[in-house]
Formats: sequence, structure tokens, C-alpha cells
Amino acid sequence: MADSKRIAIMGGTLIDGTGTAPRSNPGLYIEGNTIRKVGTLNEDESRDWSTAQVVDASGQYIMPGLIDAHCHMSLHQGSLPGVKFPSSAEFCTLWAGRNATQVLHAGVTGISVPGGKWFADVAVRDSINGGLLKGPRMFVAGRGLTPYGGIFDQTSAWSPAMGDTSGPTASAGVICNTIDEFVTEVRRQSKYGVDMIKVADSYWGDIQTVSQAELRAVVEEAHRRNLKVSIHARGSGSTRDSAKAGVDWIFHADWATDEDLDAVAEGGMPIVPAFTSPAIAVKFGGEMGFSEKMRDRLKRQLDINYRAIQKARDRGIRILAGTDSGNVAAYGHGRWHGLELEIFVKEIGMSPMEAIMAATSLNAVTIGLEGKTGAIRDGMLADIIIWDGDPVADISILHKPEHLTLVMKDGGIVDRTTEGYLPLKNEPPRAH
Repeated sequence: MADSKRIAIMGGTLIDGTGTAPRSNPGLYIEGNTIRKVGTLNEDESRDWSTAQVVDASGQYIMPGLIDAHCHMSLHQGSLPGVKFPSSAEFCTLWAGRNATQVLHAGVTGISVPGGKWFADVAVRDSINGGLLKGPRMFVAGRGLTPYGGIFDQTSAWSPAMGDTSGPTASAGVICNTIDEFVTEVRRQSKYGVDMIKVADSYWGDIQTVSQAELRAVVEEAHRRNLKVSIHARGSGSTRDSAKAGVDWIFHADWATDEDLDAVAEGGMPIVPAFTSPAIAVKFGGEMGFSEKMRDRLKRQLDINYRAIQKARDRGIRILAGTDSGNVAAYGHGRWHGLELEIFVKEIGMSPMEAIMAATSLNAVTIGLEGKTGAIRDGMLADIIIWDGDPVADISILHKPEHLTLVMKDGGIVDRTTEGYLPLKNEPPRAH
């Protein structure tokens, strides 16, 4: 009888996530949740592993599980028959738990969740860690900290602030208009178990709504509490000021100038552009209800973002993979997580191997596990996926989960014969 605590993956081609060229798999040995050895066993080791479960990967391609650095889980909810309150804390939590299964089944073993509703994502993360639910490793923020005019500002002139910190709301953001309010919200979210603080500047980046002084205060307080800080920063000023304030990573950076990118390079933090969501809206927006005017605006801004990220890459700034899955356009969890890598190759000029690293070993920093996952090496956590096609030859395979033959998270083979992807209305077809 096979030893259920030991698994040997034999045969196939190994893409280890470190940038090393693909090579014949010399033998991959997993014990518990850890990769014990990558290589040929000696005689004594062979005896020890003789009862291990064997996975035959002949003719297939083995690589680390994907990591998505921008994946919302509770942010947007589907319209389901009979659900009267789809933005309630209870439904948001169930929705995020359902999404966790979809994401894991697509070969994504780690996600960074930059904001959601209530503390639903914290609850789902803890349920996964406790063995109650099956899902990826989750590194989560609470509601985005946003001032008046920020992307998550849902206030109106005739009603109280929907993001008021005086009580919980269904908003994805909490209004912070002073340094004291920003710091207080960092402390509150820290109390309730977030891993990072998400700051949210303006929607398009055409104005800057968060000052450098506010950003410095957030970073200082968050880092003092061992929390990371990320920011939605499409604009020039917010990109530069967030870099100078020392945030841990920056989302988007659409309008970043040479001066702004120099500040990011000096700060040493990565950029997560998250092209996937607007790219889907541009391609499929007509059938999803996006107006032609909105699609044109998204297309123009996407092209600007491509050029900014090309310049960032030329400066040696790390570019990491995040899709903005769970946002309105990239709605279907488990569908788009590898599409960002195809965009990196086609639009930014990355090699397929560079793109793979952006979603594996390099991206581990966004889930708090740098040097512990994202690569297939001795001593690493055993998060492994196997494909029936070569992602280096055809990077698009990585957003086609039908080509996945095995998903392993934490040393356990995921049973994907249970609930797979469940399509909801108003979702575009798969981007083949």
C-alpha cells in the first residue's frame, strides 16, 4: 500500500520557477507539505521511498503552483435566485469561500487579496488554514482606505458616508480623510487579522487623492504592526509618492513618468499592473454591458499602462502577475489567472520563462512566503501543478485549466472531480 504521506512525481519536464531552463524531471519527492528532494535517490533513499505514492508525469510539464497577486474574493457578488441581500457579511463570506475552490482548481495555489467587503476574506483565509475549506493560500487586506474622491468612495451629497469608520458597511472601502483616520483604520484592521493594508487612490489616476504624508503614516503604522502596504495607484503623483513613502508594492502605475519610475526603482518595490481585467473589458465588454465610450477609455489607458510597464521593466523594476480577478470585468474566478502572463509576453516583451517567474518564485513576496514557495527546490512548500502541454512553448496554456492534469497544494493532491468552474450570467467566454 502506498505511503499517503509521501508522493514521488516521476517523469515529465520540470520548470522549477527559478528561471532555470526546463529539464527532464530527475525525480520530485514530497513528504508531508514539503519538497524533500529534487534529484536522483541513492540506494538507501530508494528503499525509504519504495512505498510512496507515485505520480507518473511522463510527457507532461511540472511547475510551481501559480500565484495571483491581485485577486478579489468578496468584492463583487453574483446575482443568484432567492438571494435578497447579496452584500451581507454572511453572503460575502460564502461567496468568497465558493470562489476559493474555483481558484485552486485552476492551478492557483496562492493569492494576494487587495481588499474586499467586511472581513469576509479574513474568515475564508482562516477557514482554509484550519482545514474547513479547500482553497489557495490567502494573504488578505480588509476594506480599502480611501479619501473623498478615491476609487472606493461611495458617499453622496445627500447621505452619510457609506464608508464611515463608525460602523461596518457593505462598502469595499472605508473613508479616511485625515492622517489620524488613516492610522486609526490601520489599527482597527490589524486587530481583526488582515495581512496587509490596501490604500486606494482615484479611479483613473487623473487626480491624486492621497497625500505622501498620509501614505507615510499608513506605512509607518502598518509596518510597526508587521503588515504590508499596497496601493491602487494609477496616477503619476500617487505612484511617485507611494514609492517615496515605502509601500511594499504598487498596483497599476498607468500614468507613471520617467521621474516616477526612477522613484520606484530607488524604492525597490515591485509593480503589479493587473492588465487582465481591463483587457477582458476591452475584448468582451460589449456583451458584458460596457458602453463603447467606456471600452474606448479602457483601451487608451491600457495602451498607456503597457508603455509605462515597459519602461519600468527596462529600469529593472520587478513586474509581478496579478489579474484583478473578482473585479467586474474579470468576474469568473478560476478563469483568467494565467492570462496576465500571455499579456506580459505579447505586450511587454517578457520571455515565457520571465513571465512564469512573475507568477511563481518572484510573486511569493505578495503572499508573505518569499523563499518558501513559488519554486520547486529542496525544502520548499509543495505547491505543484502539472500540465499536458508546454507553457514555455505556448504561454496561453496557463489560462486554460482544461490542460491541468494535477494540482497539489501543501503536499496534498487536490480532488478536482468535485465542483469545478460554475459559470454565472454576464460572464464573457474563455479568452482562448
